[in-house]
Amino acid sequence: MFRNATAICLHLVGPLRGKKSGASLTRCLHQTLTMAKRLQARRLDGIDHSPWVEFVKLASEEADVVNFGEGFPDFSPPEFAVEAFQHAVSGDFMLNQYTKAFGYPPLTKILASFFGKFLGQEIDPLKNVLVTVGAYGALFTAFQALVDEGDEVIIVEPFFYCYEPMTLMAGGRPVFVSLKPSPIQKGEPDSSSNWQLDPTELASKFTSRTKAFILNTPNNPLGKVFSREELELVASLCQQHDVVCITDEVYQWLVFDGFQHISIASLPGMWERTLTIGSAGKTFSVTGWKVGWVLGPDRLMKHLRTVHQNSIDQCATQCQAAVAQSFEREQLHFGQPSSYFVQFPQYIQRCRDHMIQSLQSVGLRPVIPQASYFLITDISDFKNKMPDLPGAADEPYDRRFVKWMIKNKGLMAIPVSTFVSVPHQKFFDHYIRFCFVKDESTLRAMDQKLQKWKAELMP
Repeated sequence: MFRNATAICLHLVGPLRGKKSGASLTRCLHQTLTMAKRLQARRLDGIDHSPWVEFVKLASEEADVVNFGEGFPDFSPPEFAVEAFQHAVSGDFMLNQYTKAFGYPPLTKILASFFGKFLGQEIDPLKNVLVTVGAYGALFTAFQALVDEGDEVIIVEPFFYCYEPMTLMAGGRPVFVSLKPSPIQKGEPDSSSNWQLDPTELASKFTSRTKAFILNTPNNPLGKVFSREELELVASLCQQHDVVCITDEVYQWLVFDGFQHISIASLPGMWERTLTIGSAGKTFSVTGWKVGWVLGPDRLMKHLRTVHQNSIDQCATQCQAAVAQSFEREQLHFGQPSSYFVQFPQYIQRCRDHMIQSLQSVGLRPVIPQASYFLITDISDFKNKMPDLPGAADEPYDRRFVKWMIKNKGLMAIPVSTFVSVPHQKFFDHYIRFCFVKDESTLRAMDQKLQKWKAELMP
């Protein structure tokens, strides 16, 4: 490489020979050698594309597009959370300064107390809790702390899209296993509870190289809540093969229709091999605060603390203080009608039902979610009617459909093929994901666009 770069430089500065060009020659040689070097680390190879960046950009280029692609509420957080943040900003001036590196003490204390009851553990705020920059930061810290070169990481698909690149950045090898829908009666709506892992296929994915199993319950994008039986199967395999379970449970309080969320760390023998990840953003509708956490045994957590102290080191003190106060309020009301964890799912279930009915009106077939911010909907009928939408020959149909829908219908969603491995995209390219955690005015705007769409479909 250096021999070629030098030859290029000498060719470029040939005309300067015989002149006072020593400084120019040195500068040219330096710049050419610098430009010839590889800039990016090899761990970034193949993970530079973000579907969110792509589709948000497409939507911004069109007029009057309603965004149901991104997973955030477009309404105010609960009043008590806003007041807690205002108090954190205007109250104790020391909240403008650093706090403890691994978490603001009142927050780690309330997280230990609150979640200890659900997990059946005496959680030590200093050893078993780590506060991170959102659940995203918690995931990244966990992968960096535990996944080594050549380790296999089992990922259930469809999966939250960052699991694969985070595995690759840590040097691991993703191993995928798919949730598959069971057959349903014609005309009957599908449900996320109908999507199951095949026990034999799941067991075959565990090998002597398996380091971690990534569980997401409730699942994004599907909205599936894993049953106790399903969790017991995963737990048994993790224990049998000495595998760590990293469980992303950010939607645990948004469960509908009487379904129950169970944390796998609460099952016998699983606390000692599980990292449980949560999010204040999803818990209190404050995604911009970027406060997340990890709960787990000290034998695992100590390695996450090492990554944290050598990367992020600190999270915003005022946001942590506001989250602590919000949890303290919720702990007083928990299980009562006044509980936010009771009221919010009821409201969001109505939003979900509204969206389901609206999408069905134009021939889309939603898969009814048991939980989370999202639903996926089957676009097979449109794939059959208009299979030749513009796009690259190898581009999955759902991506072409979403681009068409943004441009022609003013609605943004996310193609589900972005949530699965490349070899399996062909099995999921007839689904797209919508976020239904939106204000009533946003849902009405969707209704208007869908009614116009429906009129265009009429013969």
